[in-house]
Amino acid sequence: MSKADNMLSILWQLKAGKRLTAKQLAESLEMNIRTVYRYIDALCASGVPIVADSGHNGGYSLLQSFREAPLFFDLEEQKALVQAAIFAQEAGYPYGDGLRRAINKLKTYTNEAQLKEINRHSVGFEVIQPRVNPGMQSILQELEIAVADGLTLNMEYHSGKELTSQSRLIDPYGLVNWKGKWYIVGYCHLRSEIRSFRVDRILALERTNAVFLRPEAFSARIFLLKDLLPSEQNAEDLVTIHIKGRPEALNDLCEHWLFGHALVERTHEDAYFQVEKQVLLGYVPHFLLVYGRAIAVIEPTELKDKLIEISSGLLEHYRGL
Repeated sequence: MSKADNMLSILWQLKAGKRLTAKQLAESLEMNIRTVYRYIDALCASGVPIVADSGHNGGYSLLQSFREAPLFFDLEEQKALVQAAIFAQEAGYPYGDGLRRAINKLKTYTNEAQLKEINRHSVGFEVIQPRVNPGMQSILQELEIAVADGLTLNMEYHSGKELTSQSRLIDPYGLVNWKGKWYIVGYCHLRSEIRSFRVDRILALERTNAVFLRPEAFSARIFLLKDLLPSEQNAEDLVTIHIKGRPEALNDLCEHWLFGHALVERTHEDAYFQVEKQVLLGYVPHFLLVYGRAIAVIEPTELKDKLIEISSGLLEHYRGL
C-alpha cells in the first residue's frame, strides 16, 4: 500500500477509541514498528491530534473530538476545499451553514503552518456571481432532498410568461446551477414530459405521499443544455447569423453562453453563428442591441429589420416622455 493508505489505516485503527501501542499497530497492519513511528510523526505533522501516553498502559490514541471527523488532508487538498467552498457559497449552495462548519473544522484540526498557508491563499481569492436570494435556501434544500429520496412535490410556479402562477406535480430528477441561476429538472405531471424550471420562480413547495424512481443514468445537466442550446440534429431549424465588428466586441459576444455554443466560424472581424429560428427574432436582437455600433449584423435581413423596429420603438418611447 502507499504511504497515504498506511497512514489512513493507522488513523482508522485509532478511531476505534482504544489506546494502541506502536507494536500493536505494527502487528495489526503487518509493517515494521519503525515505519509506524514515522507514520505517527507524519500524521501529527499534518494536524491529526494524536495523544502519546507513556508507561505500562501507554500507547497512542486520538482526541475524543477528532474521532467525529477523522479525515486528514495535505495542504493542496485543504486549499482546494477552502477555495471550492468560496465558489459554492457565491452560487447559493443550499447547505451553506454545514459548509461553513466543515471548513471551520478543517481549519481547527490543521496545524499552525498549514493554517497560515490556507489563509494566505484564501485572502486574495474571491468570486463574484449574481447574488442569490437567501429565501431560496429552504426551497433548494427541499428540492435536493426530494431528488435524493425520490419524493413527488406539489409546486406553485410562475413561469414569467403567464399572468398567474400554476400548481403542478413534479418528480424532481436533478438540480443544476447554470450561469448564476438554479434549475430543477424533472417530470412534470401537468405536461406529461420532462421539463426544466427556474428555482427562483418557485413560489411554494409541498411534499406529497407519492414517490418515484429516477430514470437510470439520467443527467439533468445534459437535459438542460439540450433544452437551452441549439440542436445540431435539427439543421433545417437553424438560421445563420453573420456579424461584423470590432475584434474585442466579437470576442465578448463569442463568450456568451448562447453565441459561444452557436459559433461556426470566426475571423478577425467576422463571426458566423447558427441559432434556432424561434429565438432569432425574440432573444437575439435584444441582446445584440447592447453592443451598439461596435458590431453590425450583415445577415439575415429579418434580424436587421427587427433591430430597426426595436430601435425605432425605443426612440419613439423616449421622445414621448
